[in-house]
Amino acid sequence: MRTPAGSELRPQIQARPQIKDIDALVAAGVLGRARRQGQPRPLGPGNPAPHAAAPQPVLETRVAPNNVELLQVPGWEHLDWLWHGFSTRLGGVSCAYATTASHRELNLGFTADDERDAVVQNRQLLAEAVTGNSAVPLVTVKQIHSNLVLRAGYSDAGSRQPAKADGLMTDQPGLLLAIMTADCIPVLVSDRRRRVVAAFHAGWRGTVRRIVECGVGRLRLHFGCRPEDLIAAIGPGIGPCCYAVGEEVQAAFESQFAYAGDLFTEVYDPDPVRLKYPMLFLNQRAPGHAPPMMSLHLDLVEANRRQLIDAGLKPDSIFSAGACTRCHADRFFSHRAEHGRTGRMMAVIGIRNPSIR
Repeated sequence: MRTPAGSELRPQIQARPQIKDIDALVAAGVLGRARRQGQPRPLGPGNPAPHAAAPQPVLETRVAPNNVELLQVPGWEHLDWLWHGFSTRLGGVSCAYATTASHRELNLGFTADDERDAVVQNRQLLAEAVTGNSAVPLVTVKQIHSNLVLRAGYSDAGSRQPAKADGLMTDQPGLLLAIMTADCIPVLVSDRRRRVVAAFHAGWRGTVRRIVECGVGRLRLHFGCRPEDLIAAIGPGIGPCCYAVGEEVQAAFESQFAYAGDLFTEVYDPDPVRLKYPMLFLNQRAPGHAPPMMSLHLDLVEANRRQLIDAGLKPDSIFSAGACTRCHADRFFSHRAEHGRTGRMMAVIGIRNPSIR
């Protein structure tokens, strides 16, 4: 018997989404195409950003007696042997990036626009805010977006030509390991049993190269650290709300991580010029068939959290600042928000020297 005409279409028709579901998507303004099958996912109701699936405790704000603002992990103050903190732009003596000549900020990077003496003084203020003593030395590196991690000691402190790397680790007390950022992700790690600390600088290139995962491996190799004894803090950096990247970045992550699809979302990002002057963008496509104004966004915080978990850390031992540097450029230095002309913040961690009060 011949099948009635059109019956072969019924399964497809029945499988289509309900009109109310489409209406909900349209109302949320999240319709868009995926550049690759199954990924990335558009944001919308019932489909939150990847980082929302694993909420992290936020860091606490503390203002030191010298007016330097710090972000610190709640509960870490009970580790009386540990120094740590993430700076903001608030406090300090620099005026190079301030909105008014009378305003002063805590730029901690030796940039072309700021005076070296001001930066040196800012670094002393940070050390004092974290440790109570401005003379505690800082160990820094020349950051090159790599996965290189160095073992630091007293001989590395205060060098005008620091070694090239993006991670530091030590078991020596009396030092502050320091990583500089202005949108990239700073990560601090500590071993509660062996009293070992580490700091990592993770931009997208360093994250693709597994800087944090490699760093935990180096802690295990050099100090015998066990991942289950490690605790970590992810400091302020650019969030998935603001970190638009190109498809070459997505391709790089897909080549390294099976979960890369969870790190990217497509976000409706209207071009103000295109909206104001639509006639300039006419083409031969039928109305409504032009490419949507979407941008690809990367969640660097989630990427580094996943690396910490893959390295063996427990999810509940990882803390996060929960703040986007570009969204809050009044509080944080942001390379993107300030178009490349900006200062630098520091994430610092160290082992308390009992002789330092």
